[in-house]
Amino acid sequence: MPVLVINGTRTEYGAAEFPATGAELLSRLGLEPRHVVAEVDGAVVPRAAFATYALRDGQQIELVQFVG
Repeated sequence: MPVLVINGTRTEYGAAEFPATGAELLSRLGLEPRHVVAEVDGAVVPRAAFATYALRDGQQIELVQFVG
């Protein structure tokens, strides 16, 4: 099963459920992209790239949500 590690928590996905992009992942998590900073495998992903940033099995993702 494909896996993403999100903020230290291992999450398994069925093949048809795996989020294709950073934007899709944020949507599934109910997060507003303009309030989130994402780091994938140690590199910050620019907010403008969320919609096209392809996710792969095994990636380590850190999400920080700003609250105002």
